[in-house]
Amino acid sequence: MQKLIAIAIAGAIGTLARYWLGGLVQVRFNGSFPAGTFAVNVLGSFLFGVVWALAEERAVMSAETRTVILVGFMGAFTTFSTFMFDTNVLLRDSEWLLALGNVVASVIIGLAALMVGIAIGRVF
Repeated sequence: MQKLIAIAIAGAIGTLARYWLGGLVQVRFNGSFPAGTFAVNVLGSFLFGVVWALAEERAVMSAETRTVILVGFMGAFTTFSTFMFDTNVLLRDSEWLLALGNVVASVIIGLAALMVGIAIGRVF
């Protein structure tokens, strides 16, 4: 139960960090390009990589701490970082077509799902 509470707290912090950073960047760039979301996704991918390497390759944190940071904070900060990590694993394993398929399918199907969801939401 303590682990779940820690993940929830880290998630709340990640959500607030995403809201704050995304808004700050978007206001600074003041354009139609979603610079705030872009910045959060790139930073999230970078931080995910740092935490993963520190946990897995340098063993500087416990598995529980890694889970709290990656699932809690990073999961709320951006799921894009997990998407990038999963794609990297496919690339590392020389699964080139699966990696490409993951990127293309996630973007195209994700965008299509968003559009369908918006359309359905407008009906109700």
